[in-house]
Amino acid sequence: MIKNLGNHNSVLNQYISEIRDAELQQDSMRFRRNLERIGEYFAYKISEVLKYENKEITTSLGVAQVPVLANYPVLATILRAGLPLHQGMLNVFDRSENAFISAYRKYEKNGNFSIALEYCSAPDLDGKVLIISDPMLATGASMVLAYKELLLRGKPLHTHIVSALASIEGVEYIKRNLSNSAITLWVGAIDDELTAQAFIVPGLGDAGDLAFGKKV
Repeated sequence: MIKNLGNHNSVLNQYISEIRDAELQQDSMRFRRNLERIGEYFAYKISEVLKYENKEITTSLGVAQVPVLANYPVLATILRAGLPLHQGMLNVFDRSENAFISAYRKYEKNGNFSIALEYCSAPDLDGKVLIISDPMLATGASMVLAYKELLLRGKPLHTHIVSALASIEGVEYIKRNLSNSAITLWVGAIDDELTAQAFIVPGLGDAGDLAFGKKV
């Protein structure tokens, strides 16, 4: 199931427009905060499809029946670019367990690259709802590798993949490689093209560099 929230008029599109804007990108704090707000928005929308149970809450005047989350989802992200988006989701799901995956593009001399995964820290995932966030879903390869690595920690009840921006190619890659899994893909926009270096066009550039500075 694919949910493109950018197809509907909401404040999410304002945040998306600002992380795309080359002039506004000069302010790295604003870029990080917008990714955080996007994470909060996605978390709110995902919260609508989670399981709830009624709880008696004692107030100063009586007792109220309030539906509350039956279980908090596990929040996972791919370092480093995913950290602001992850923090936004954690602001909403503030009691969630967390998982972190270190994955990066390992370039060869000819300019080609492969996805290298070096580290994963995660709780037991058996029977839990998992949310994996990464600002950009370009080729989709790093997301698929991260998901398969997390499966070594247990089989989630359901997985939600969250990306602010995706490419058509990345979406199709997820559909081909994870079609047998219980997964919902949430995106803020889907762009048509990838460059030869696998950057989304029009996209926004390198989310990690814009959030935290250029790397060598």
